[in-house]
Parts: sequence; structure tokens; C-alpha cells
Amino acid sequence: MIVGQHISYELEGITYIGYLALPEGSDTAPGVLVCHEGPGISENTFTKADRLAALGFVAFALDYHGGGKMVPLEDMMTKLMALIKSPDETVKRAKAGLNVLLSQPRVDTSRIAAIGYCFGGTMCLELVRAGTDLAAIVGFHSGLSTSTKVAPGAITAKVLVCIGADDPMIPPDQRITFEKEMTDAKADWRMNVYGGAQHSFTNPGADGSRPGILYDKNADDRSWQAMRDIFAEVF
Repeated sequence: MIVGQHISYELEGITYIGYLALPEGSDTAPGVLVCHEGPGISENTFTKADRLAALGFVAFALDYHGGGKMVPLEDMMTKLMALIKSPDETVKRAKAGLNVLLSQPRVDTSRIAAIGYCFGGTMCLELVRAGTDLAAIVGFHSGLSTSTKVAPGAITAKVLVCIGADDPMIPPDQRITFEKEMTDAKADWRMNVYGGAQHSFTNPGADGSRPGILYDKNADDRSWQAMRDIFAEVF
């Protein structure tokens, strides 16, 4: 039986509320940090963490907006733009959540990965651009651009990004720039591009009511399997 619980943590006077999902048993296991989509931590985030726990991982879903809840659309863009403009702040919030994961007794701290959705995927990328010691990161429909300059050899984690070919938020030129960045950094990276898939293709709640945002079961299933494949390599 999967055990889930909400965990509060503090960063610079702000309370963040994440979600910890533990696999069955009592043995130590690899840890996976889960970084939510732009609108905030949600039931969809908890489901992703529970699915990871069902695979035998200790999963901690961080909260990068604070308060442990979704934020209104108009507030979301303000919050995201502030983080996009400050990779250092993005990394700081990511590491606050990572520290919660690393503090869990059942986590094997020598085997840690991170996954993220939408800006959460960008957050994972900024973590490894900053040289954070992770085995692997996976970004699902994640923004790929950055103002960070990465030195060759700085990225030690295996990198996988899963992108929809028809995602208007991640156009082909952004993918090309990312490819050059990863190649110049001499990273071990791969990019899966799913034909016909749009933004938020992993979120069943993306019903197409907003242009360019739509769930795609095939891309969701295939990207999840790609994540499992890279975890099998590193764990």
C-alpha cells in the first residue's frame, strides 16, 4: 500500500507544502523529486508521485509557489516570469524541495533523480545546469530555454526531455537551441518529440479548452515509459 503525506517546509520565511509518497515495505529506495506544472501543486501532481511510489521509488513533490495549492492564472504568469528571469531563485526553491527528499529515512541518497512538468521540467534542467548531483532528470513538456551559461562537463546527470511536436510554447527553434546547449555542455542527453502532441500532454485535465494545451494518452504513456527506461539505466 502506498503511503502519502503532506510535508510543510520553510524557505526565507515562506511556507511550502509538498507531498511525500512512500512505496510498500521498509527498505531504502531511490528518491525522485517531482516538480509540478505552472499552475501549482495539484491532485495530478500527487498522482504522479503515487505512481512513482508504486514503482518502488520514494517520491517527493515539491511546492515551488508556496502554500501547497494551485494559483489563479493571472498570478501564475507573474510568478513564473519572476522565476524564469532568475535561475538562481529557481534553483534555490528546487533545492529546498530536494533537501526534504534527501532527509527522508527511506531514501538512498546515492540514487536521486528529478522529474518535472511544464515549468517544473525547466526547474529540473536548471538544477543540473547548476551542477546539482543527480543521476537523471526528466522534463515533460518542459520549457527548454535559459539565461544560464553552462560550462562543458558541468551537467553530470543523464537528461531526458519529452516534448510535443505541436506544442506552441516550445517551438522548434527552442528545441534546436537546447540541442546545441546540451551538445556544447557535453551532457548525456536525449530528446523525445511526440508527433501531434501539444502542451500538457501528460495532464488528463488538459481538455483543449485553452489553445495548444491538450492531453494525449499516447504521448503520456510513451513518455512515462521513456522515464522508466532512463531510471533503469541509472538505478
